[in-house]
Amino acid sequence: MQLITEAIATPTTVSDPIQLAVFKSATHSIAEEIGAALRRTSFSPNIKERRDYSCAVFDSGGQVIAMGDHMPVHLGSMPMSVRAAIDAMTLSPGDIAILNDPYAGGTHLPDITMVLPVFAPEDQTHPLLYVAARAHHADVGGFYPGSMGLCREIYQEGLRIPPVKIVEAGKLNRSVLQLILHNVRTPGEREGDLMSQIGSCRVGEASLQELIEKYGVPLIRRLSTEILDYSERLMRAELARVPAGTFTAEDFLDSDGFDPENTPISIRAAITFDSQARTVVIDFAGSSPQVASSINAVYAITYSAVYYVFRCLLPESAPATAGLMRPITVIAPSGSIVNAVLPAPVAGGNVETSQRIVDVLLRALAQALPDRIPAASSGTMNNLTIGGVDPRTGRPFAYYETIAGGMGARPTADGVSGIHTHMTNSSNTPVEALEYAYPLRVRSYSYRPNSGGTGKFHGGDGLIREIEVTAPARITLLTDRRIFRPYGLAGGDSGATGRSLLVSKDESKELPGKCSFEAKAGDVIRIESPGGGGWGKP
Repeated sequence: MQLITEAIATPTTVSDPIQLAVFKSATHSIAEEIGAALRRTSFSPNIKERRDYSCAVFDSGGQVIAMGDHMPVHLGSMPMSVRAAIDAMTLSPGDIAILNDPYAGGTHLPDITMVLPVFAPEDQTHPLLYVAARAHHADVGGFYPGSMGLCREIYQEGLRIPPVKIVEAGKLNRSVLQLILHNVRTPGEREGDLMSQIGSCRVGEASLQELIEKYGVPLIRRLSTEILDYSERLMRAELARVPAGTFTAEDFLDSDGFDPENTPISIRAAITFDSQARTVVIDFAGSSPQVASSINAVYAITYSAVYYVFRCLLPESAPATAGLMRPITVIAPSGSIVNAVLPAPVAGGNVETSQRIVDVLLRALAQALPDRIPAASSGTMNNLTIGGVDPRTGRPFAYYETIAGGMGARPTADGVSGIHTHMTNSSNTPVEALEYAYPLRVRSYSYRPNSGGTGKFHGGDGLIREIEVTAPARITLLTDRRIFRPYGLAGGDSGATGRSLLVSKDESKELPGKCSFEAKAGDVIRIESPGGGGWGKP
């Protein structure tokens, strides 16, 4: 009841705080239920084991009113995909829209989103609510197996799907499905995962219809409005406690992967707090222009990173809704690394640039809130894709994984070792599942000693993961923090940079952070992920 008490203390109150708390828990539970259904029924290890998916519930206007405890990089941007679907078509009972276009609220092409409208029994024309499920598919075509390599334009990255109906009036649109399956390397796995997404959306629909039956349409509308207003009040109350002023920071991505000079890519942010108006403006002016490779971020990614950082300032029990962003303005120059425009490739913006945006925002916030902000975490998702033909089946395979690193130390505690942080919230692929599904063998999996930064509190250590390919395959890396170390705060030392090596019978060679190459059977890819920064003087 802590947050409800805070809400009552504000000038504007809800009509029934207890009822609102129950509604908040019910809608959050439904978002979690959608995710659980998706995880249980999916085919690929990336969704089933790594849990690389996100689900949420939206009001009649497409504003998010409840999120599952899933992937921050998905959740903050998903409302833009829902809005794109609503604007592109009329959704009727039995319809489900599908899209993955990063320039229509998506993140990158492997993240496919489905949007389902939920209707009240007495009104089959205007949706009362929406559910959405987004999942990272291990391959959506394009130049590289796994669809996560360096490209020069988005058309090379894979199949780009605008908002279309994959289900219409309750019937599967097989033409759309076949178009997708004919453009991917693993059509059987893709079909299974897509059917799983459809089924999970149906689970959410059924639960929301039970909620509508219980509460009735007028109360659902009122509670949806009140939960948004309540979230806004909580955020404004938090902003009022932050010192007024402008706080700036800058950090760098190592390079774009194509530039022979390895020119660093700058991300700058100025955060201006107005404690009287209880508002904040985040301006990314001065950030580098968009680049030739796939590490560009679309606006939805930058918005999502801001959402995540400011959501973290609130207590865990605060409802994660669109209302949180009402007092927050995000300015990202068009054509920059944080707001790329067509035809910029964007596969890595979702996974690498999003992490650096968070690092920059936290570095700026540390000036305003020095006793609350942690040092930099590993700052990369260490994307690894391996693709080829599985000799056991004779069919193509595409393995994708992000590898955890060290968490930055906190003002009151050490960082955690070997954990996914910030914009990712996935798990690892268990060794047993990985070796069962792919012609791969895990040679070692351990902590990376002494990779966390020292300080009063130590940064968490990174990981070492070695995977042997047992058949010829193409390996692609999309990683960062190989040059710029994760920063420490308040006198703490920086964490160690990451490292990637290819170990063969004859030699061991260090690899660039962003590369793609053919590997022979017996070759081993070794990833050493960065550690987190330390906090405070030792």
